[in-house]
Amino acid sequence: MREYFNPVLDVLNYQLFAFGKAEITPMTLISFLALSALLIFVSGKLKQLLVTRFLARPPLKHGARQAIGTITRYLVLFIGFVVILQTVGIDLTAFNVLAGAIGIGIGLGLQNIATNFISGLILLIERPIQIGDRIEIGGVNGEVVSIGPRSTHFRTNDNITMIVPNSKFIAENVVNWSYKSNLIRFRIPALVTHDSDTEIVVRLMNEAALENPDVAEEPPPSVRFINFDEDGLHFELRAWSTERLHRPGLFKSDLNTAVIEKFRKHHVQVVKTKSDKKKKAEKRARSNGHAPKNSTAKKQDSAGVRP
Repeated sequence: MREYFNPVLDVLNYQLFAFGKAEITPMTLISFLALSALLIFVSGKLKQLLVTRFLARPPLKHGARQAIGTITRYLVLFIGFVVILQTVGIDLTAFNVLAGAIGIGIGLGLQNIATNFISGLILLIERPIQIGDRIEIGGVNGEVVSIGPRSTHFRTNDNITMIVPNSKFIAENVVNWSYKSNLIRFRIPALVTHDSDTEIVVRLMNEAALENPDVAEEPPPSVRFINFDEDGLHFELRAWSTERLHRPGLFKSDLNTAVIEKFRKHHVQVVKTKSDKKKKAEKRARSNGHAPKNSTAKKQDSAGVRP
């Protein structure tokens, strides 16, 4: 039997190269890869147990549990790789030269990767954003689904996943709709004619909010008479909600629909937009045989151009 195993052992113990005082053999590489794979698997399972079981009992949010689990996994991976290197016989002092080379690499081409990784750690420790939060960055808003070592993923209401480098959340302005609280105030403007009864308008808009089940009872909804000008009377409905944090467009649509239905039922007239007034003026001019000013100008311009 030894005659068959001796050649295999010779191949496994054959020195490929020297790393410091350690002799790197195929057996060293196999041991390192096997132990590394086991470490990655165990650290992932440990994070899963922390998030779903051990940390699920205290009143911690899902984002906080994910942050603690991710940081714990990073620590386990770091300590585990140090132990694995010592186990396979690699002296850590041999990494001094390698660390210098990595430092040069970071200075030359890996600076963005290092910046994003450190930013990811800051996000996990400070937790300005967490998994499940509603955020807005660069004019795009969505729900945070994961915070990784390099980038953060958030999903919009169109089911589009945005992948943003972690450094963006440190260097740029970020709007977090659900920071420490899911209670958000929504504003619904309304413009009615000058002859409208202000008390009736306020009452109707309040009723539209109170009849919506997604509007919070505390603080109660309110209506403000914002301004009046040549266009009409400007009102604004202010309603709080925790249920429609991730569907703000739908919530505003429901309130707008309820308000307009009540206005029509009680004969409250909404002011036409300026574009509608302009279209009516043009239509009136055409019916009287006069072309609009813009059309006349275009005809004169076209008449002055010769081929």
